[in-house]
Amino acid sequence: MIMKKVMMMMMALAMASMQSCTTDNEDDWFNNSGTIIDNNGSTGGQGSATSSGSSELTTFVVALDKTTAEPSTSVSEYFPEDEDNLDNNSFTTEVSIVFGDNNATCNTVDGVTVTADGAHVVANHGSVKGVCYVVSGSTTNGSLTIVGDKKYELKLNGADITNPDSSAVNLLSKKRAYIVLADGTSNRLADGASSKATDQKAAFYCKGKMLFNGSGSLEVYGNYNNGLQCADYIVFRKGSNISVSSTANHGIKANDGVFVNGGVLNVEVSAAAAKGINCESNIVFNGGRTTVITTGNGTYEDAEAKASAAVKADSTITINGGELWLKSTGSGGKGLKADWEAYVNGGSVYVITEGSKYSSGGDTASPKGIKVGTKNVHGVLNLAGGTVLVRTKGTNGEGIESKGTLTVSDGTVQVAAYDDAINSAGNMTISGGNVTVIGTNNDGLDANGNMYVSGGTIVAFGAGGAETGIDIGEQYKLYITGGNIFGIGGRVDTTLGSTTQGIVSTTASVSAGSSVTIGDGSNTLATFAMPAYSYNSGAAMISAPGMTSGSSYTISFGSSSQTLTASSTISSSGMGNMGGGGRPGGR
Repeated sequence: MIMKKVMMMMMALAMASMQSCTTDNEDDWFNNSGTIIDNNGSTGGQGSATSSGSSELTTFVVALDKTTAEPSTSVSEYFPEDEDNLDNNSFTTEVSIVFGDNNATCNTVDGVTVTADGAHVVANHGSVKGVCYVVSGSTTNGSLTIVGDKKYELKLNGADITNPDSSAVNLLSKKRAYIVLADGTSNRLADGASSKATDQKAAFYCKGKMLFNGSGSLEVYGNYNNGLQCADYIVFRKGSNISVSSTANHGIKANDGVFVNGGVLNVEVSAAAAKGINCESNIVFNGGRTTVITTGNGTYEDAEAKASAAVKADSTITINGGELWLKSTGSGGKGLKADWEAYVNGGSVYVITEGSKYSSGGDTASPKGIKVGTKNVHGVLNLAGGTVLVRTKGTNGEGIESKGTLTVSDGTVQVAAYDDAINSAGNMTISGGNVTVIGTNNDGLDANGNMYVSGGTIVAFGAGGAETGIDIGEQYKLYITGGNIFGIGGRVDTTLGSTTQGIVSTTASVSAGSSVTIGDGSNTLATFAMPAYSYNSGAAMISAPGMTSGSSYTISFGSSSQTLTASSTISSSGMGNMGGGGRPGGR
């Protein structure tokens, strides 16, 4: 029932809302000075595009950040059930548990049993309601296990628990666990690299719903299996500062959902094919700042090549607000991966992948900044707001891929990728927003179905040779009924369907950070800000509202200009050569 309710909520939110640089050496994007390199070996300044965020595409970095305050803006908090909100509950029966290195002490409460074997504590509140366990103190050989038939609060009030033999905290009650990080406190939980418990799931494990509150901090270290795991769903709220690290498996794992309403969340994993945040159901981001870094390489398991991912959902991912900073450096690694559908309605998403393709057993896993869908499930990706910046560097690294349809209706989308910048297996629709894409060794936009452009602004760079700024699959067509379009590559794809505005195609060169304008003699119809990439003698296609077939227009490419007659068809021209992008710097 919960799963059905969560899925309905997801859908409601979604509805509301070249020859150059073709070497396999991924470092050949840049020379040592960080300037733009064209195919002839000449260089130009790194430049800064005039449109918002264009230079940021080549400079942003992803790093764990435990100190900067969380973003102040977010959408309304979401709770799968009203009872999940701590504000709607009261826990006034306190059970104090204080850990020492080899012991633990507690007070006595009627109906609550607390036993200790050294510093290994088991607490059972049975059917007693309103129990709050207040945990403090430090131990290097202890643990806390809680069982009971009623929901409860676990307040971490300066607790530092390491269990070298199993989980540090094991919440085995199936009822709701309201985990409060006491204001101003630092808390730490860790397990050991070996375990005496063969079924140990995580350093911090919860069988019931896991609901985080408070403005303290928590660090979780998983050395044997996952860092933090919930058999139900997890809710993170504003104010909390949580860091999770695992060297053995996933950072955060949940069965029935992950809901990030706010807070600061840092996750780092290093195991092969490990996921930073891994959910068997849906993941929703409404606020806060979430940073996830994976460094593990791909691996061959169950007759399949598998790879790491910063955020992975077996069902859907919805981003309504907050900031996501995602990075995967291992072979085949992904930034954000949803098996069914993904919706970006707001917030900011920054993704970097640096690994190359992983191959083993005749199977491969290619790096992707954002991937939606699987071989057996055709994905749906809707970009309807916010900011999405993706940069992939390793061989075969695609920027954004949907195994089904892909739609951009609003927001800012900027992608620089080794392979295709944006690829859809099905139809691609762009009706709004600002889209800037660079495929350094392949196409900028690549639709393997029809492409429909009715609004927004597109700047698309493809590689040289047979690659294009905008590529349409065989037997499919490009339909233009609106929007500002600038595409440049080794050729222009001529598979045009119907269009209601004029199109010009020509051979041109553009400089990094420059502007391209279209004028009719008295008016400027469109201005395109070039990203921090140059292109020499490319085949260009340009279209904008107000252009009509048979009329002449002046196209200015920086200091040079051409007067061209618009048409309702596209003619291919030239084989272009694209330069590389600027060296990434700090954000």
